[in-house]
Amino acid sequence: MGKLYDKVKEIAKKGDMLLLALCIVATGFGIVMIYAATATADNSRYIVIQTGCLLVGIILYFALTAFDIDILAGQRTALFLFNVFFIGLLLIFGEEVNGNRGWLHFPFLPFNIQPAEVCKITYVIILARTLSVNQTRTSSIRCVSQLAFHMLFIVGLYVFISSDTGVSLIFIFIFLIMAYVGGVNGLWFLAGAGVLAVAAPTLWATVMSDEQKGRILALYDPTIDPNGLDELWQTNQNLKTLRNGGLSGQGLFNGSMTNSGAIPARHTDSIFSTIGEQLGMVGCLVVLILLFAIVARVIYIGIKTPDYQNRLICMGIAAMLLFQIFINVGVCLGLLPVIGLALPFFSYGGSSIITSFIAMGIISGIKMRPSPDTSAHYIRPY
Repeated sequence: MGKLYDKVKEIAKKGDMLLLALCIVATGFGIVMIYAATATADNSRYIVIQTGCLLVGIILYFALTAFDIDILAGQRTALFLFNVFFIGLLLIFGEEVNGNRGWLHFPFLPFNIQPAEVCKITYVIILARTLSVNQTRTSSIRCVSQLAFHMLFIVGLYVFISSDTGVSLIFIFIFLIMAYVGGVNGLWFLAGAGVLAVAAPTLWATVMSDEQKGRILALYDPTIDPNGLDELWQTNQNLKTLRNGGLSGQGLFNGSMTNSGAIPARHTDSIFSTIGEQLGMVGCLVVLILLFAIVARVIYIGIKTPDYQNRLICMGIAAMLLFQIFINVGVCLGLLPVIGLALPFFSYGGSSIITSFIAMGIISGIKMRPSPDTSAHYIRPY
């Protein structure tokens, strides 16, 4: 027990307790809002699960802080096979939610697991390791083809099995940010944009479903859903809910649209709208400040670490969080088509909370274990 106590004390001293505190405050705020969003239903299950996952997340945060991520990064092949296996489980244990088979249902767990939540962390590590191994030749055909393979494979596999093109976009965004920060030449991005432009009509026709096309086009073509009862219904409900809140909100537990059940996914994908109705613009700003403080802390640690691979892991995780924040908030504001992505730390979801704390634990471990090569400086090649 003495050694365990000393280890925990060392982690508390050298790990990032500020980041942990921000995550706990954000998740605690989220639990309160989930409770308020589901007050008219039997919401004890939501609160118990979310609180339990918060506690598990804190334990995993400390565990990952103590773990040397370089050990895991050295097992690229194993991580790749893990992603294939975990996503492949959807074929057997997959449960369809809102038309997408993107959730694993295990009877012994109180919540479903979204493989994309877990795999995006291992995916970040794989890309960081690939760039690290090719650090002096990040723009070589070999390096770029390896990065592109990992991105295209996981996106293709996930879309093929789950039909969830929205969630798969996060892997593309992480790839772009990490490749840029890692030093891949801009000509490769131009070439990729050219290929995408050529392939776009085929992808639009074959990959996108009619429902997905309608959600996108309805934002720009008012004739598609003039009454706002079909493709734009959820978008309009989100906007009405936010407008109801005004500056200071209708008060905790007093959201008229939230309490009437008029807003879909009020405790998951639309939690931001729920917060806006009950706590107003002020509450929404507090949420965004907390989230961007977490992202800023992750980026700060990435900038400060002298290790190239660890820096890329930090930037990849920051990109992961930023994408989810912008998409979730953008959907609630009616700026983007409806995509089912959770708001990190705030939306209800056991797998989302646990994987978020795992990701933050990895960041804390990077802060605790800086590279001994403090003279190393990375300069982005042009």
